[in-house]
Amino acid sequence: MVLYINCCVRDESRTHRLANALLSSLGGDYTELELYKENPRPLDKESLNKRTALIEKGDYSDKMFDFAKQFAAADTIVISAPYWDLSFPAVLKNYIENIYVTGIVSAYGEDGMPVGLCRATKLYYVTTAGGPYDSTYSYGYIESLAKNYFGIPETAFVKAEMLDIAGNNAEEILAQAISSLDK
Repeated sequence: MVLYINCCVRDESRTHRLANALLSSLGGDYTELELYKENPRPLDKESLNKRTALIEKGDYSDKMFDFAKQFAAADTIVISAPYWDLSFPAVLKNYIENIYVTGIVSAYGEDGMPVGLCRATKLYYVTTAGGPYDSTYSYGYIESLAKNYFGIPETAFVKAEMLDIAGNNAEEILAQAISSLDK
């Protein structure tokens, strides 16, 4: 199963357009999770205490674990997240906070190091940026989580940047990014 994690809020989102092109190139069906509709909430004192108690009991039946189970069961993951204010939208961080569940997406080995439990063999990160793109606090972060904590061995980065720079043709840049997906 391909899991498409859509972090795009705008109907006319260029990031979503690029992600749709990627999904078409991958072929087959996918499950779309629209984060702005799902609105994962950050953990607070009550939800954190509840989650900790359930994890300690090994009880993952609560619906609070549904996102984590879905993520862990996916064969391929596509995340589309526009580049906002030098990172990705906060809703993606909230989602990550909710899926990082010890015993579902990750465990700790005898040496204390994380061992990923996710089934996915590849994660795609799709983004667009109006100006120059710096991956440090967006793709770089997701890539590190995928490889070092989730156990996803391969990541791919798909981007279109400099879309809003005066004199640049945003549609042409986006079309070039889409055409590069075939390679």
